[in-house]
This record gives sequence, structure tokens and C-alpha cells, in this order.
Amino acid sequence: MAKLTKKQARFVEEYLLDLNGAQAAIRAGYSPDSAKEIASETLTKPNVRRAVAQAMAERSKRTGINQDRVINELAKIAFADMRNFAEWGPRGMKLKASGLLTQEDAACVAEVSESIGNTMKKAIKLHDKKGALELLGRHLGMFKDNANDVDKDLTINIVYGRPPEGPPDG
Repeated sequence: MAKLTKKQARFVEEYLLDLNGAQAAIRAGYSPDSAKEIASETLTKPNVRRAVAQAMAERSKRTGINQDRVINELAKIAFADMRNFAEWGPRGMKLKASGLLTQEDAACVAEVSESIGNTMKKAIKLHDKKGALELLGRHLGMFKDNANDVDKDLTINIVYGRPPEGPPDG
């Protein structure tokens, strides 16, 4: 395996910050004018790709953040049930105390607010359930973006002729 040059090693370090190749190239000392091209070229080199993959794996191990953990967090949000956070009925609504929430349920809470004025108002807002479901669905391949699936051999026949005589049926 070819060893990384000093600039390539710096590029790898910078790339891991935001996964933006052009910005990583600039921060690594390459010219802003050619940063996109340098980044593209650098990221195709096998030794650089291996270094990026190894550094990402080490970071994942070090931080405990991996694909499974991210999927599990999305699942908590996607399948959250409002009944775990509040009770409501004909006599009103009552939020559950935070100490009564499970760790999984607490992770779903985006915001809690309370206002006292003429009427007392309490509210709880959960993270975006629809967004989490969409991300999980995409991860599972359930949704297909149709933008690139256009039938390139589509034929449209336009037939010109005289309109029929008389009133239309109906």
C-alpha cells in the first residue's frame, strides 16, 4: 500500500471534519481554484480511500456512533407514541413527569414549553416522526426516487384530424 504524502494525510484529517472534499483540499493547503478537482482526484486514490475508511472506523469505535446506533435513534423517533408522554380525555390533558419517561421516550422530546397567563398552557413537541420514518424507509429501500427513472424510449403519438360533427355525446 502506497504511503500517504503529508498533504494527503492532512487532506484525510480535514475531510473527516465535514466530508466536504473541496473544503478539505483548501484547508489542507491546496489552491481554492483547483480544490474541487484535487479533492475528486485525491478521493479516488486507493491509499487515500483506505485511510479515510480506517479513520472513520476508528472514530466510530472511539465515539460509539455507528449505523446501528443512528438507526436505533431514528426508530425511537419514528415509532414514538404520544400516549407515552401525555394523558388526555374529556377533562383535559396532563403531561407525564419527565422522571416517568423511559430513556427511549425522553430521547424523542424536542421541546417542552409552559406559559402562564389568563390560561395556563403546557405543550410537548416530539422530534419529526415523518422525517424519521422517511429516513428509515429510504435506508430500507422502501421508497424509490422516480426522478431518474424516466422512460427514455417514450413515444407520444399526436393524431391530427377534424373534430366530429354534431354535439358531443353526453
